[in-house]
Amino acid sequence: MQNPRRNESFRLQEQPFPVKSVLLLAAFSFAVPLAAAALPPLTPADIPRSTQIGAPTPGVRIPPPLPADAKLPTIWLIGDSIVRNGVNGNGDEKEGQWGWGAPLVGYFDAKKVNVVNRAMGGTSSHSFYDGLWKGLVPLIQKGDFVILQFGANDSNRASLPGTSDEVQNNLHSFGWYLKQFVAETRAKGATPVICSLTPRKNWLPDGHFRRDNTTHAAWAAAIAKETDAPFVDLYELIARKYEAVGQAKVDLLYVPSPTEHLHTGWDGAIVNAECVLSGLKALKGDPFAPYYSARAEAVAPADLSKPAPPPAAKAEGTKS
Repeated sequence: MQNPRRNESFRLQEQPFPVKSVLLLAAFSFAVPLAAAALPPLTPADIPRSTQIGAPTPGVRIPPPLPADAKLPTIWLIGDSIVRNGVNGNGDEKEGQWGWGAPLVGYFDAKKVNVVNRAMGGTSSHSFYDGLWKGLVPLIQKGDFVILQFGANDSNRASLPGTSDEVQNNLHSFGWYLKQFVAETRAKGATPVICSLTPRKNWLPDGHFRRDNTTHAAWAAAIAKETDAPFVDLYELIARKYEAVGQAKVDLLYVPSPTEHLHTGWDGAIVNAECVLSGLKALKGDPFAPYYSARAEAVAPADLSKPAPPPAAKAEGTKS
């Protein structure tokens, strides 16, 4: 029997997509082929609700989403509120904040692959591994993918810093938890993809994004190299994208603006999702290539081998 929730969309976005959002996203656009340019802007109404939350279940506060078509491979997304924000994951909480795992669905063809967002706000690599991951592993099938991003909640001893195998009071390092995700995904015949965390909004006076390449972003890269796992340097991709357009436009992506430094609204979630997509397209052999939708044609593969272009402008409040 057909899943009655498969085509259900978020109630929030029955409203027209605001013109200012279209104009704002145009400033962040990647190279756009003509066919993709003809598509209307991606809106939350384009994202099936069943990719973000499961059917109502008695006694279950947040029912996890499941693949819409069991015959297709599945792209599982795991992480924190940067990937899926709020209890419902539909932008109706926390002043309209969205994770990039919602718009990313729109760049894949639902007739070819499932995209299931199992991320949960507030989780660290440790808490997700010890909790939600245990219920997900049995569902992973051969040929599936697991895209993971952690780090936003891994400070303050949520996990030990670094990548060592050290254990303190039953607590492992951030890198150790990433290695478990990779190993257990591969044991199921699936492909893990590690993303470095998104950068917090923090500008230097010269218009560059302030980078911290010594902690979680660096540790994610190190584990990807150690385990030979596909890696998307989301931290650097987003920093470069933001630098290219400048602080004034970037501030509008965060909700509430301009005080928020970590969570984005829908527009920012699209920008971050397209950075993820550009990183996936740059992977060796691009294992996701058979599954892209027509909309994905608009996004070019990332190329971090080239020097970063100069920032668009100095940060606000600084002298030229």
